[in-house]
Amino acid sequence: MVLEKSLSSAINTKIMGSSGSEETIVLAHGYGTDQSVWDKIVPYLAEHYRVVVFDWPFSGAVNNKDLFDPSKYSSYDAFANDLIALLDELNLKSTVFVGHSMSGMIGCIASINRPDLFKTLILVGASPRYINTEDYEGGLEMSDITQIISAIESDYHNWAAYFASLAVDANDPLSVDKFVKCLRRMRPEVGLALAKTVFYSDQRDVLDQVSTPCTIINTSSDIVAPNSVAFYMQKKIKGKSTVEIINTNGHFPQLTAHLELLDVLGKVLGLKFDHQDPYIIGVN
Repeated sequence: MVLEKSLSSAINTKIMGSSGSEETIVLAHGYGTDQSVWDKIVPYLAEHYRVVVFDWPFSGAVNNKDLFDPSKYSSYDAFANDLIALLDELNLKSTVFVGHSMSGMIGCIASINRPDLFKTLILVGASPRYINTEDYEGGLEMSDITQIISAIESDYHNWAAYFASLAVDANDPLSVDKFVKCLRRMRPEVGLALAKTVFYSDQRDVLDQVSTPCTIINTSSDIVAPNSVAFYMQKKIKGKSTVEIINTNGHFPQLTAHLELLDVLGKVLGLKFDHQDPYIIGVN
């Protein structure tokens, strides 16, 4: 008899940090990456919280390549269902959810379906729609998306290097290289299917159903999610929401400006992070 592997095990879930803490932070990565994108901030968070990280089924870090079914994951709903199932399996409720890029909207959808699982949503570089319309600035034209899909189809590995150079602050070549390597660990056919799901998505109607308090974090210059998107989301989200802009470039502040990101997280969580050592001083 073969026992089915649990979801948490299949997606490399790790729980770190303060076992005595009643609060849990869940960190969810975005397109083409894996849980290692959080490595710079986890030691700080883990001093005070239980910290949960995992790899989405599309990630190159996941061993079971059959876990990602392109038809199943053709919308964010399946990802939201996975997130709910993971939190239920871990018996977690009222979590602080930090979702980067596509995971921001996944967290929003999950919070609508199961508000008991989420205390706060922290949305980093999130976007409900990437394509511009007459009355919405998503940052990209339909022709841009068509070119992206075509480039992935013709030479995924070459596109990965090009896209990383645009998405990550060029002043941090180590982080650019890290994103390139993560992208290239993902199989080209997965990268293509997921790119279509992400870049053609339109989740704007989801926002006015989100009642969980949200903090929307953007960098001052992000080709993937411009600040116009952050303020659009703030306006449309039903619950309390705030926008925080980090004065840095690129789509990956957790890689290129982690101390600045920690400052914003500390503001949201009511904590002060010591930049010299990964420990936290509580703020009364």
